[in-house]
Amino acid sequence: MSSRHHVRYSPLAADEDDGYDGNGGRRYDPRFDYSPKTFDKVPWKSIALAVLLLCLGCLLLFLSFFILTGHMGGEKSQAYGLLVLGILSFLPGFYETRIAYYSWRGAKGYRFASIPDY
Repeated sequence: MSSRHHVRYSPLAADEDDGYDGNGGRRYDPRFDYSPKTFDKVPWKSIALAVLLLCLGCLLLFLSFFILTGHMGGEKSQAYGLLVLGILSFLPGFYETRIAYYSWRGAKGYRFASIPDY
């Protein structure tokens, strides 16, 4: 791949409105306007997804454990696949469920705003 020495670059034109209101401060942006009610909104869909991931992860981990110990029929490769899938679904489900639980209990540093809302 050859370099392009013949291409001339020029600086971009400066915008007249670069995010300031003219008085030296930033303009009002409603995306960052939070009220206490915003922090207390419970993201039910996200919590349901977290609980679903937690249950699915537990199920897959139990199945892999039973296959590895010989209580269920199956090959070791199937058990390792279920183990990986179980870990990948259990960890985010546990993390989000833990945040939701501590937020519900009112623990310091935990808010429902920490959970993404879908």
